[in-house]
Amino acid sequence: MTCNSQTTEGWHGKLNLVYADRQNTTQLIYDRQQAPLKVQRPFYPEGQKVCHSVILHTAGGVVGGDRLSSNIHLEPHTHALITTAAASKIYRSNGLQARQNTQIQVDAGACLEWLPQETILFNGAIYQQDLRVELATGASFLGWEITRFGRSARGEKFDKGEWRSHTEIWQQGVPLWIDRQCLPASEEIFHSPHGLAGKPITGSLIWLGGAVSPEMVEKMRILGNGVNETGVSRLQHGLLCRYRGDSTSEVRNWFIDVWELLRVSFLNRANCIPRVWQV
Repeated sequence: MTCNSQTTEGWHGKLNLVYADRQNTTQLIYDRQQAPLKVQRPFYPEGQKVCHSVILHTAGGVVGGDRLSSNIHLEPHTHALITTAAASKIYRSNGLQARQNTQIQVDAGACLEWLPQETILFNGAIYQQDLRVELATGASFLGWEITRFGRSARGEKFDKGEWRSHTEIWQQGVPLWIDRQCLPASEEIFHSPHGLAGKPITGSLIWLGGAVSPEMVEKMRILGNGVNETGVSRLQHGLLCRYRGDSTSEVRNWFIDVWELLRVSFLNRANCIPRVWQV
């Protein structure tokens, strides 16, 4: 009897996307998909220059042994906004690690807005996500990640399992931002001030593509007033925002406000909320 490879080894999903400029229109010229990853047909709610794409995970959730790989390439002078159709669910592990690896290349004059919806780690999940971005001179990148540790709405804590998140952003062989996080789940770590401090949600937003003024940083800090725990730091070529709290809508709303400021200041565009967020 032949075993189903997805049952014994997990899904090995792959996604390969290439965007190119065609007569001042950003087009998805190449998409290679392997289940359970899939990309919807692109759409243009703010004109032809910015291509909105939505990534689907058709299996519904990620289990131990799953391997998901995405390669995304923006050719010169393109602009893409990529999000996900729903929150990513990382189920309790069967003892194997689930892993997602994303490789992004942004060429000269191109801009990628990488805005996935939140990741929900079920208690007992073992998960690692790796993101590496290569920026050409004159390229820009704005990305965020929002992670919920445990299904807190039903009283679940993340006290078993492990989460790792590795982000690297490079430009011409020079590291612009390296961020390596690890959370070995335990009751102590969940409540430790050096861990989650009892707060089940964390978030990071990174912008790289232009120097941010101290005045703009102060505006972003003011926008974060009254929000759980937030921080805004200037980087040499951009900025970093951090969140630790207990409300997905709170961190998302703050990140959207920051995103709007950055869009107006650097991209000369107003916010355009992806339609899948409004469902």
